[in-house]
Amino acid sequence: MIIERLQGTEDRLYTLVAPLVMSVPIIRQNNNYPFKTSRKHVWFVALDEDGVKGFMPVELKVKGAFIDNYYAAGDSPELLTTFIQMAIKEFACDYPLYALSHIRHSDLFRACGFAEVKTWKLYVKMGYRTNGKFEK
Repeated sequence: MIIERLQGTEDRLYTLVAPLVMSVPIIRQNNNYPFKTSRKHVWFVALDEDGVKGFMPVELKVKGAFIDNYYAAGDSPELLTTFIQMAIKEFACDYPLYALSHIRHSDLFRACGFAEVKTWKLYVKMGYRTNGKFEK
């Protein structure tokens, strides 16, 4: 499996993820919330010989880098952990890093150094701990 890093408006990104982000079952898995992208997004897209296995967009904002609306085939904990680690490696040194995690994935984010900021019914806002300090 390879993971490509793509900017949020690259043609290749649209070609790779369009079949997934417009799939009714995948949108349902995302609690019927649509996927979005912009020039401010960086995407990690996992591919193998069978096609796209998942993606994790990270949006760069004034207050930090935000992980939101990610997908991994079969909710693969290995793939999600790889995506989380890539986001940490790329962004945590320069930005406070946050994630809007599905409740079912919050333990994976915790295992990678994130801590809870706020919990809702379906999601948990989490912040990454940098050098032992928690970014709120």
